[in-house]
This record gives sequence, C-alpha cells and structure tokens, in this order.
Amino acid sequence: MYRDTNKRSIVKGISWRIIATATTITIVYLFFGRLDLAIATGMIETVLKVALYWAHERAWFKIKWGRKKIEPFNLWFTGLPLSGKTTIADRVYEELKKLDIPLERIDSKDIRDLIPNIGYTREERNRHMLRLGNLIRTLQNNSVSTVASFVSPYRESRKAIREMVKNNIVVYVKADIESCKTRDYKGVYAKAMSGELQNFSGVNDVYEEPQHAEIVIDTDAMDIEESVSVIIKYIKKNYVK
Repeated sequence: MYRDTNKRSIVKGISWRIIATATTITIVYLFFGRLDLAIATGMIETVLKVALYWAHERAWFKIKWGRKKIEPFNLWFTGLPLSGKTTIADRVYEELKKLDIPLERIDSKDIRDLIPNIGYTREERNRHMLRLGNLIRTLQNNSVSTVASFVSPYRESRKAIREMVKNNIVVYVKADIESCKTRDYKGVYAKAMSGELQNFSGVNDVYEEPQHAEIVIDTDAMDIEESVSVIIKYIKKNYVK
C-alpha cells in the first residue's frame, strides 16, 4: 500500500497553488488590462483559499459521515498437502494487493522456517495454530488483513482460529488424494507411504474436511484462474465494496 509522504504532499500543494494563482492573474488581466490589479487579486485569492481550504479540511476530518472502514479479514486456505493451497493463495494475494488494502501473506513453510522444530503431532499442530491465531489477531488489531495457507487438518484447530480472529473466511482447497500424489514434485507422499514420514495428513494421519467452509475450491474441476476469480469476487462482495 502506497501513501504520499509529507514532502510529496507539500510539493503537490505548492504546484497547484502556483497554477491556480497564475490562472487567476491571467483572467483578471485579460478582463481589466491592469497587471497590478491582477497580481493583487491573485495574492489575495491565494491567502484566502489556503485559509479556507485548511478550515474546510479540518471540519471534514471531524465528520464521520460518508466514511467506510474496511474491516480486516483472514482468508484461511486449508486442504491436503499439495492440493494447490499455496499456489492459489499466492495468486489471490497478488490480486488483493491491487486493491491497496493493508495485507500480509502467511504460509506454513515460511512459519516453520521461522519457528523450527514445531512438530507434527495433533497436540503440536493445535498448539501451533494458537500461535498463528495470535499472530493474525495482532495484525488485525492494526487493520491488516491476512492470506494464510496451512494444511490445518484438524477441525478443533480451525475452530480455534475462527474464534480468535475476526472475519475468518475458510477456503477449502479440495483435491482427490490421487491428484495430490501426481503433483508431488517433492516426493513427500511416497516417503509417507513408505513410513519415512509420520503424521502425514491423508496418509498416516487424518485430514478432517471442513464442514462449514465459506468457499470450496475443487481443484480437480476448476483451474487456477477460475479459483482465484471466485475468491476475489467473494472478498469484493463482502468486505471491499
């Protein structure tokens, strides 16, 4: 999100006043043919308009009518490993950035790199979800929305996130496990099936499908462009009007 610096705002204000004053001087001179009168009128107009503009802006600053606050939201992408969560979430994040709203991207890999040795047992994952909920809540307290993508296989942890944060939107990225295996460029499914990886969602640990997801994206039936479009339309309809 971009904002004008004080220096830029000052330069813009000065440049506009120069143009406006020059226009006033020119008009008065053309009508009356007196340069002294034209310059005096231009100077008086400049002083009065600067004072009136300042008073006008101060008054409207205190008036709340017509203002609409964009409430921060959390897009929570969940689904089996390699279902397409990260790919779709990344694209959604890029599209939402075009709306110029405060926004952060949170992905499971980045968080695990930041906080190593988290573990993958049910208890450890649920505890990890509470940390994420606190992080998102802190960002929301500063009016920052979030796009988060995590396997989050357990209903109780997703419920905890929903209760902790405002405007939580669960996006269930649905995919058949066989489709996920075909996308497995990391070879993690093969390792899980051989027993090399434990607590792997969908293989040797459960993935509990969301029962109340706001958005369901079936990646076996929808391509990336269509998936992103569905999510962006939902956000624009409900949160960024």
